[in-house]
Amino acid sequence: MIPARLKAARLHARLTQEKLGVLAGIEEETARSRVSQYEGGIHRPTFETMCAFAKVLNVPECYFYTIDDAFAETILALWHQRQRPA
Repeated sequence: MIPARLKAARLHARLTQEKLGVLAGIEEETARSRVSQYEGGIHRPTFETMCAFAKVLNVPECYFYTIDDAFAETILALWHQRQRPA
């Protein structure tokens, strides 16, 4: 679930793998390859790294860890609804 949701959130935010990595605090020289490995499921990012990605991508951390896809989309919709001014 992490690889697919990470890629979907990154594409929705219109960020390259390198840009996402750099904004999340990964060194520029390795940012693209590390994000690529996370999206490809080759390596699993730490929870702290996922929190940094979530902040950059403006999604809740639990979005990446919820097993049910429909529930993950509900979480995301609620998150964005909460972000709008009243």
